[in-house]
Amino acid sequence: MKRAFFLLISSLFLLTACETPAPAIGTDGKPVPRVYRISKAETSRVQFRMLDSVNALRQVEGARAVKLDATLNAAAATHARDMAVQNRPWHFGSDGSSPVERAWRAGYRQTMLGENISETFETELQTLAAWMQDPSTRDVIVEPEAEHMGFAWFQEPGGKIWWTLIMGGGPTPVQPAPNPLALLPQPEALPQG
Repeated sequence: MKRAFFLLISSLFLLTACETPAPAIGTDGKPVPRVYRISKAETSRVQFRMLDSVNALRQVEGARAVKLDATLNAAAATHARDMAVQNRPWHFGSDGSSPVERAWRAGYRQTMLGENISETFETELQTLAAWMQDPSTRDVIVEPEAEHMGFAWFQEPGGKIWWTLIMGGGPTPVQPAPNPLALLPQPEALPQG
């Protein structure tokens, strides 16, 4: 089983290498990122390519296949855009919301099991390969209890992409308690003086 996993990861790396030419080198000697543009018309294709890749990785691990879930896609899209607004990749919303709260707000009524995020110029498959290299993000992808996946992104005009992948499944949880930080006034709401 381990051999099959390594063969699949190797194939994923080869696939990402084939789709991306070597970057140009800037005047500072550093690689200039190649802009990977995603049009609105490509949304389904990109989401299903990610779903197929995730399910192939899950199969190697003996985990059942997941299905795309519209509510988790919506939660992922909202968070990807919010990370761009905040200009930082992190799991809390600008309103202090947690991933669980955002999934609930979007209408997902099963357990939110994990969220992976990324800020990059890389494609979805390059991002998935990077997530698979880190044990904590890999665990989200191959979570045995997962039944549903949400996947979305926000692309800035300059090409930077903010990716969000969410896994969910299992029984319906109790409505999450609001994050206590969300109840505090936001910095822009503080009185000037």
